[in-house]
Amino acid sequence: MKKSQSGHSSGRSRPSVPRVDTVARALGILECFTTGEPEQTLKQLCEKTGLYKSRVHRLCRTLLECGYLVRTSYSSYRLGPKLLVLGKVYERTNTLVSISRPIMSRLALSTGESAALFALEGERSICLAREYGPSRLFFAINEGDYMQLHATAIGRVLLAHAPAQFRDSILSGRLESITPATITDRKWLEGECKAILERGYSVNREEREPGVAAVAAPIFDFDRKVPAALSLVGPVQRFSDQALPGMVEKLLEATRQISQLLGESG
Repeated sequence: MKKSQSGHSSGRSRPSVPRVDTVARALGILECFTTGEPEQTLKQLCEKTGLYKSRVHRLCRTLLECGYLVRTSYSSYRLGPKLLVLGKVYERTNTLVSISRPIMSRLALSTGESAALFALEGERSICLAREYGPSRLFFAINEGDYMQLHATAIGRVLLAHAPAQFRDSILSGRLESITPATITDRKWLEGECKAILERGYSVNREEREPGVAAVAAPIFDFDRKVPAALSLVGPVQRFSDQALPGMVEKLLEATRQISQLLGESG
């Protein structure tokens, strides 16, 4: 592999920001470890970071002394216990809601619509957090409110990413017609779940409440699972075909930011 002056493979782009190279290289070594590859040899670390063997060896020795790596053999390493301590600190101080709320607030402000965070609870979705936009006309969502899965944008996103057995159970049950616009056809809903996985979001217009529309997208965690979904909700006239692309762009950027903070890398 061709080495670059910075120590990374020459084909790998890096943001042009001020940094301490030694720290960045050490962190690059830690980022080589994944759940699929929890153990790395010295040779593997050299190949993945693009660093010379002598440099990787020195960095690993420092990480070993500080508790961020442990040695499993003469030339193999695993992540050390110090990372568990830091992970617990992060976990206790950065919950899904606390991570999401400031991003939701900015999303609501930029779109003018209510932003709401939902997760599965039983066979319904529950509102974990919500932020109102600056518009006088908005759809009131209360934290703790429940919503049906089949008749809401947020519910269909959660259904699309749920285990197949759970999704089949919901769609084979009673699909209540809540408004004249509610879609209860199982085949359509199954197709919509597949489409959501492809396009990355769901749209709902007046299916749960007349005059109200929503667009929702998934939030991913470290394991690429979907612990929650985020939605924009407001008057249906503001969710026109012309306005929707801009809303979707801002919504997907918000869910991407939250997902990254939850550890999703990709």
